[in-house]
Amino acid sequence: MADVSGSANYLVTEKLVKRFDEALAVDEVSLSIAKGEIFALLGSSGCGKSTLLRMLAGFEVPTAGRILLGGQDVAKFRPYDRPINMMFQSYALFPHLDIWENVAFGLKREGLPKDQIKQRVGEMLDLVQLGALAKRKPHQLSGGQQQRVALARSLAKRPTLLLLDEPLGALDKKLREQTQFELVNIIEKVGVTCVMVTHDQEEAMTMANRIAVMSKGRVLQVGSPEEVYEYPCNRFVADFIGTANLFDGKLSVDEPDRCAALTGIGEIHVGHGVTGTLNMPLSISVRPEKIEISKRKPSVTYNLYTGKVKEIAYFGSYNTYIVEATDGSRVKITEANTSRQEHSDITWEDPVYYWWDDRAGVVLRN
Repeated sequence: MADVSGSANYLVTEKLVKRFDEALAVDEVSLSIAKGEIFALLGSSGCGKSTLLRMLAGFEVPTAGRILLGGQDVAKFRPYDRPINMMFQSYALFPHLDIWENVAFGLKREGLPKDQIKQRVGEMLDLVQLGALAKRKPHQLSGGQQQRVALARSLAKRPTLLLLDEPLGALDKKLREQTQFELVNIIEKVGVTCVMVTHDQEEAMTMANRIAVMSKGRVLQVGSPEEVYEYPCNRFVADFIGTANLFDGKLSVDEPDRCAALTGIGEIHVGHGVTGTLNMPLSISVRPEKIEISKRKPSVTYNLYTGKVKEIAYFGSYNTYIVEATDGSRVKITEANTSRQEHSDITWEDPVYYWWDDRAGVVLRN
């Protein structure tokens, strides 16, 4: 994935607000997106991400705030006056036109000379590797091929900003995973700045340089996929991105480089400090893949707990265990299947030990 960390901010939203009557869809969203960056708006249905994208495209007028594109406020510009193109989830291809004509449609509307249209359509079809299928109709292509045609049509007008609304939502899981990498490679070859909307966490983490997690019209956290996953800022982000075990407790140790909390399963040690007061309520997030499990007691001195296995699920590349802790809560643990011959001796109702390193946990303030 391209490194855009040194690029200047190109797309900026300043306290962007959108109201529909009394409903607040977007609540003072301020973002700075670098030129050439692939930026994902991630959240569940109704969180405001699609409304935000439609304001960038010009299909919705902001109630308040500014949209700066290359330093120019475009919030009041009509959609066709913005150097922006948007690709919809449905692809919106014209069924009566062949692939070449679909890609050329916008260029013809702009009145480009025929030789320029021919050259640019050829370039776009070569870019998405569909030049040999130029005379086919959309219904003669697979879902992944139709998606690439829609992308070629969006890029043909050479927008400086490309907006993608659930770009892979119409594809099945396996094809979606294959197409993620293709799409990123094409966008990076062109060098266009891209903002995409998705509710699929894996899609956002695979494709985007940075992610903005949204809920109830607000942006809760912005960061690289690794930052958002490893260091969630609150319970919602920890639980929404991947899966997290959340242990509620009270701060018992507070030092610059470490802290601990008393929870229902016992005292949990964390390898970073917090700025707080003793006995203040907090939560500790621990990812399932960071927890070890065994029927035999390990030689560790802290973050070691006991429980009983209640559920086991086999997912091919990994196993998932649901362990009932001593306080009755349930702890999710995943264990990679690293060998075809490997066979775990853990089964239902077994008493087990589970533990994790102090660097695995992240403190979340309640």
